[in-house]
Amino acid sequence: MGPTSQKIIIVEDNMSLAEIYKTRLELLGYTCFVAYNGITGLYFIQKEIPDLVLLDLMIPDIAGGQVLATLRASDWGKNIPVYVISNLNEAEAPKDLRDLGISGYSVKAMMTEDTVDQVVNSILRPDVQPAPPEQVAAEGAPTDGQPTLADIPVKEAPPGQ
Repeated sequence: MGPTSQKIIIVEDNMSLAEIYKTRLELLGYTCFVAYNGITGLYFIQKEIPDLVLLDLMIPDIAGGQVLATLRASDWGKNIPVYVISNLNEAEAPKDLRDLGISGYSVKAMMTEDTVDQVVNSILRPDVQPAPPEQVAAEGAPTDGQPTLADIPVKEAPPGQ
């Protein structure tokens, strides 16, 4: 996928997980910034005014719920889509998250790289639909008309080599 000017702030204290999200999303053409705590997250969000924030709830300095409340109380952050990814299941999460206007909620253990792609693309590129599962299974991957490895002719090696 080609470059895009869309920015994502990832507020996640698990450095390995944050880097996985960042790398994956940059491969999709997004510009990503990572903050490992709430204060740095708010700094980046105010400075960059991103198109999306991926927010963990249990982060150092300022909890994710307070980061969200601060965004929603500000002119610069009240309309930024925020998707919460947390170790807490939804029943354990603060009850006011939905009232503060989140775009969605997922438990980290359920998030795969493909799920992250789908979540972000559904928010930032809603007009791009993923290929139906049966097409992916039949063809190996959606191609959008681009050649794939399956399109390259394979020559048989001569006998004895």
